[in-house]
Amino acid sequence: MTARYTTHLIIGAGSMGLAAADYLSKSGATSVRVLDAHRPPHDQGAHHGETRLIRLAYGEGSGYVALALRALERWQQLERETGEALLLPCGVVNLGSEASPFIQQVEASARQFDLSLERLGGDAASKRWPGWRLDASLVGAFEPRAGALRVERIVDCWRRRVEADPNITLTTDAQVVELSPLAAGGFEAVCADGRRFGAERVLVAAGQHLAPLLSTLDISLPLTRVRKTFAWFEADARYHHERFPGFSLIDSELGDYYGFPDIDGAGFKIGRHDAGQPLEPGEPMAPFGGHTEDLAELRQIIERYLPGVGALRHGAVCQYIRTPDEDFLIDEPLPGLIVAGGFSGHGFKFASALGEALAAWLEHGEIAPELAAFGRARFAASGR
Repeated sequence: MTARYTTHLIIGAGSMGLAAADYLSKSGATSVRVLDAHRPPHDQGAHHGETRLIRLAYGEGSGYVALALRALERWQQLERETGEALLLPCGVVNLGSEASPFIQQVEASARQFDLSLERLGGDAASKRWPGWRLDASLVGAFEPRAGALRVERIVDCWRRRVEADPNITLTTDAQVVELSPLAAGGFEAVCADGRRFGAERVLVAAGQHLAPLLSTLDISLPLTRVRKTFAWFEADARYHHERFPGFSLIDSELGDYYGFPDIDGAGFKIGRHDAGQPLEPGEPMAPFGGHTEDLAELRQIIERYLPGVGALRHGAVCQYIRTPDEDFLIDEPLPGLIVAGGFSGHGFKFASALGEALAAWLEHGEIAPELAAFGRARFAASGR
């Protein structure tokens, strides 16, 4: 089958791929193709489930804060450009013990970047938000500028903008199974149905398929796939988004959790950030309830801390694609071939800024300074 060629090719129309395509559209790029194995927005990647948190005082490391601040600016810009409500500024409270490294890093990030952060004891947090039942063993660090992103609405918004650009072609139902270098430079993507697409410069942001695709070029990427669960529950008026913030909760006994207030009547949403079941790329995920712990591990947090949360409405599954250190993997392993992955668990909030940076890298060959720390060389240096 004859290959179709463009200047830029993006493999994966998830959050990062579509964000990059959107910025290429705004930059005036004239020959771009975006491929996806499905039809975004869909539930086969890591961008479904209605909402994601955006936090600025970052417990995962202060190196992310500048990127988070840039992302917030870009989310607000996207709202202005589209006239759509994409960001709900409900605030986020980070909860844990005084000794929690996560809480300590949240506070250190706030000090370093002069971010607004209110510290509360557990009792004070429970009075502030009566939906919590906390004791003096926990502290809260509240970010008033943080909130919830409406993830599926955002992905759909990006898709519509990209499809409206005559210089960008979004090709769905195109599962790429092989990458190969072209003799004249650039790379060719081969789809399962035999279609071929080539380009001078390629961005691969294909989630669980990233590592298998790069292996066809004899490039090994340290990415693992994990099944995760989250669910929505009935909840009383205390959990309405005007009365209750988003949250992250580190419980030294029960694990690491995140959650959202009741937004638009969807119910109270909670998920577990740690644990999960390892999966191979392409391996089917058991539905919610397929493992005995799916509901039990969410219920244990509700019963301990959230007295007004009631019956399960519905649960869902998703996947994390992670690196060994859980930081992102963004690199150019071969000239003209950019890879972006390992975002799951905390990546979506940065997608607006990462899309901008990846688009500039793809178009101009220049890496943004804030991406330099995410290269794969760090794994060789650590012996992983």
